[in-house]
Amino acid sequence: MNIIKKILILEDEKLNSDRIQRLMLKIRPDIEIAGVLTSVKKTVDWLSENECPDLIMMDIQLADGLSFEVFNLADVKCPVIFTTAYDEYAVKAFKYNSIDYLLKPIEQEELEAAIKKFENSIQKSQQQYPLIQQLLNHIQPKEYRTRFFLAYRDSYRKINVEDIAFFYSHMNISYANLINGEKIVVPQTLETLEQELEPKNFFRINRQYIVHVNSIEKVHNFFNGKLKLKVKNHDDEDIIVSRTKAPLFKTWLDY
Repeated sequence: MNIIKKILILEDEKLNSDRIQRLMLKIRPDIEIAGVLTSVKKTVDWLSENECPDLIMMDIQLADGLSFEVFNLADVKCPVIFTTAYDEYAVKAFKYNSIDYLLKPIEQEELEAAIKKFENSIQKSQQQYPLIQQLLNHIQPKEYRTRFFLAYRDSYRKINVEDIAFFYSHMNISYANLINGEKIVVPQTLETLEQELEPKNFFRINRQYIVHVNSIEKVHNFFNGKLKLKVKNHDDEDIIVSRTKAPLFKTWLDY
């Protein structure tokens, strides 16, 4: 029997909240989404006016502060699954305290496993909340890159992220392609860059490319459900959004 019937989602990024809803409804088609909230204040107000749901999906950093503040301002009586992109210390602290967490981007298998864990141990969840306060003094909001300091010829260059049209990987070498058409090698892999770049501005469209939202000039339909991008000052590049990424990419552009 499924214990969890109603969930509340705390997430201030629409791309992430839409993904959580889609995955949750795949895992539990009969589940009710009680609401999607974007701030600590809205969450506290909601909890004061509504009965606590069976589960809260809670992003650590909301629009107006850390979601841990909710526990100081409201009576949270239901279990919580945290979504996070924080450092290893915080992740270990969550795990040690038996509070589930999921690293973004959330995968269906991980979400389903977390739900099953809560359904199996929901009676024990009340013992976990006092431990959350201990994390407040250790966790800092994630900061994304604003610039790179890169080796260039016989010197160095400072490159601001807003001047980068896209990142590209070829033969295990990563490049930053600038808006003005220049190309410069970066030492990070695309996997590392994906974690360091602000997700509101950058999107990994396939295994080879991460694009900046302001560099996208046109989006064309391509065969087999893919999309083809035209990037400013890079007409010679065939930049294809994979079929699996296309729906998320459209949602990201529409945010």
